[in-house]
Amino acid sequence: MTSKTAKTKKRTASKTGKAKVAKFKRAIAKAKPAAKKKRVVKKTSAKAGAPVAKKAAPKKAAVKKGKKKVAPKVSPLAPTSYPVMPPVAGVTLSTTNSGTRYKGRDDLLFAQMVEGSQVAGVFTTSKTASAPVQWCRSNLEDGIGRALVVNAGNANAFTGKAGLATVRTTAAAAAAQTGCRQKDVFVASTGVIGQVLDGEAIAGSLERARAGKEASYEDAARAIMTTDTFPKFVTRTVKIGGVDVTINGIGKGSGMIQPDLATMLVFFFTDAALPAAVLQTLLLLGVRDSFNAITVDSDTSTSDTVLLFATGAAETDGQKVPMIARAGDPRLREFRQALDELMLELAHQVVRDGEGAQKFIEVKVTGAESYKAARQIALSIANSPLVKTAIAGEDANWGRIVMAVGKAGEAADRDKLVVRVGDVDIAKNGAPVEGYDETPVAAHMKGQDIKIEVDVGVGKAEATVWTCDLTYDYIRINADYRS
Repeated sequence: MTSKTAKTKKRTASKTGKAKVAKFKRAIAKAKPAAKKKRVVKKTSAKAGAPVAKKAAPKKAAVKKGKKKVAPKVSPLAPTSYPVMPPVAGVTLSTTNSGTRYKGRDDLLFAQMVEGSQVAGVFTTSKTASAPVQWCRSNLEDGIGRALVVNAGNANAFTGKAGLATVRTTAAAAAAQTGCRQKDVFVASTGVIGQVLDGEAIAGSLERARAGKEASYEDAARAIMTTDTFPKFVTRTVKIGGVDVTINGIGKGSGMIQPDLATMLVFFFTDAALPAAVLQTLLLLGVRDSFNAITVDSDTSTSDTVLLFATGAAETDGQKVPMIARAGDPRLREFRQALDELMLELAHQVVRDGEGAQKFIEVKVTGAESYKAARQIALSIANSPLVKTAIAGEDANWGRIVMAVGKAGEAADRDKLVVRVGDVDIAKNGAPVEGYDETPVAAHMKGQDIKIEVDVGVGKAEATVWTCDLTYDYIRINADYRS
């Protein structure tokens, strides 16, 4: 090969590579034309006070290099209304900006509970768990929870000894503000992995947060958001022994979602009088079919944390709430049902706020050998990029569901397999239904809530998981996350 020929081929390959990159960028731009328009800066004159004119100011454009961040649009799957959050007796919330990540918004939550408050928790199964997760696990045994500190924007994960030092500094400052032991302080972080978090900045923010006005539960939910597009908060009021008891929950989660647990931080506060052992039992019973049954992208976070605090401070007309010593106590039945409902509601909100999500998907598998097998098959379907992109494109390509069942590694009888989408039978006895009409299925795929059912024909066990579709926006969000 001559030198001239080699150079020609090299130039051709380079042009081909550039063409592929340009093609991919055009696909992203086509999917998100509105976001692209926001990045355009007009050099022509504009009306005074108009957003375009503000962005076009040459001095401001020169201050910062790189892409201008665009605020994420609210998920189309977001709740259409939010509950009025009542106070929880014995809980005080405050928020502030810590100066460690975000500008123009609060990114630190400081919750304080009265003396005698109990706590339970469940955490990520990741082998690279964050320093805050390690701290919480080690202090959970005593079951006493007096304070909670949560920061958003930095996960304080994979940061070695510096990460643990930051947690200790945070706990010491929170304990001093609350008047409790450091081990009674629980810490959680969410955000970028592998960046050292400034412990002094977090510690210094606590006094400022406490000195400010008391925060609402919506304020608290907003303070812990990262790529979330809407705040997540839920509430129920029930009776225990004739006394009104409140359960409030807040959460965050949008990407890196896969059991166990799904990627998220979730915190429940109640004024019921429940010992830590009872709280732990209720939490473990509730997470299986809620937080451990959702997935967005099959990635398990380093920071997943669910904590449940109980102050025991509820009372009605001077009557204090009775202490419940057993999880099986009949007086706790209404409370347990409400807690389970709230866990599932928050879990669904996390999926509905999945990064780039346009559709909420329920996958139910029946006829499996065991619950574990049913869940594995359901997750295989829910995590399949081919299934998720077909749904994003509103394509009733049910063959991809069959593929996902087959690759799950669990027992399934091909010749008894049943596939149903939107309550329409598509396949039975290992073959398409005779006279199958795709029209109603195609119509179902155009909606926001998609239902997939599969019976694998080998047993009686079943499981349900929830996920969302995979869109161009998911790529854009995660490609720009640290930018």
